Amino acid sequence: MSLFARNRKLASFLLFILGTQAAIAQTPPPAAPASDEPELVEFDTSKTRSIAVPALVAPAPADTAAGNSVALGRQIAEVISSDLRASGVFETQGPNGLRAITLPEVATPQFDYWKSRPVEQLVQGFVRVGGDGNLTVGCYLYDVGFGNETTRLGFNVPPREWRRAAHKCADAIYSRLTGELPFFDSRIAYIAESGPKNKRIKRLAIMDSDGANHRFITNGQSTALTPRFSPNYKSILYLSYVDGNPRIYVYDIDAGRQRLITQSTSPTFAPRWSPDGQTILYSMAVSGNTDVYKIAATGNGAPVKLTSSPGIDVGGSFSPDGRQIVFESDRSGSQQVYVMNADGSNQRRISFGSGRYATPEWSPRADLIAFTRIAGNFRVGTMRPDGSGERLLTDSWQDEAPTWAPNGRVIQFFRTAKGSGKTSIWQVDLTGSKERQLPTPVDGSDPAWGPVLP
Repeated sequence: MSLFARNRKLASFLLFILGTQAAIAQTPPPAAPASDEPELVEFDTSKTRSIAVPALVAPAPADTAAGNSVALGRQIAEVISSDLRASGVFETQGPNGLRAITLPEVATPQFDYWKSRPVEQLVQGFVRVGGDGNLTVGCYLYDVGFGNETTRLGFNVPPREWRRAAHKCADAIYSRLTGELPFFDSRIAYIAESGPKNKRIKRLAIMDSDGANHRFITNGQSTALTPRFSPNYKSILYLSYVDGNPRIYVYDIDAGRQRLITQSTSPTFAPRWSPDGQTILYSMAVSGNTDVYKIAATGNGAPVKLTSSPGIDVGGSFSPDGRQIVFESDRSGSQQVYVMNADGSNQRRISFGSGRYATPEWSPRADLIAFTRIAGNFRVGTMRPDGSGERLLTDSWQDEAPTWAPNGRVIQFFRTAKGSGKTSIWQVDLTGSKERQLPTPVDGSDPAWGPVLP
């Protein structure tokens, strides 16, 4: 059962847990009627709002495979606080520097105390170890000014998945307060780089959206590039130089095996999944001419050629509904962004600014296309699918290869340092004002953000 499904099953169970524990404490908290849900207070996401996240209460401290439940209560609060702060929408307090709360306070906060901090929103909760060894994590959101509860949810997870419960809690809070879709409980594939500037070792790696649970997938004996998670997270599509030539592979994460997608003797590159995971978009160079192709994700059947203009056409990505494809082409004399139907028809140019345009990627919300603009330096920007509303979000020496958060409101990219050639992964919101670096154990490039986990 997915964490989200467990959340729904536990809605009433949380009331039971808190009611039972509070009865022991002789101060039973009132249970808000499910039908009497407070009105959502609308937030202006261009402004930061203050939110307090004290450590979650462990009503019956117990050891687990992931540590003692008291320590987990603090760690879960730290992840929730970090997620919300990283969104750029919230200024968070806690759990460090905040007093410990008691179990009865989880359902009956001391609003006067929190108003004195002062904070606008409050997150409280608990973590309890069940007889089966699993964790029940309860999460409550309160509006301090109005003195009422706005959200409650819970998760029943194995101890090793406590971080996912924290991300899901942060997702629910973010969505409740901003009206935007969630994105914290997701993963990122990227290329981990190490070694000297002129002889980089490039390995395929994956991690959580906040950089935790890092894992190297390939050993670096063959250069890996441009990874993309499959929609179901079971596979990673990427480019590899296993035999010295660029070829497209799919890596099965559970089985730990890779398979070749195309058997062509011509170089293939820039692979992308279709939204349903049934088709792979890629580019292939034949006799000095590069075109966009698509093939069944199984690798079976003949590839379908979608472009045929002289020059270099490189596939970008499908639109979320799978009906269109954005790609780059130099058919006009310089790299520009084009859009076509999924069958290759109605090809049209949409970029007309100064400089060259590369690495276009369609937003999961379908409203924008991200790109790299090359005009002296490399900058990441967005435009509408018709080419209007162009906006540059970064201004460094070399920022490139944008990838969208699952909710289409944050963009990751990689930045190359001038001189050293060191690479790092960054993200920026759609205002361009909230930028931060993602922690990675080595240098990082070619990030690819996957969908929200089920």
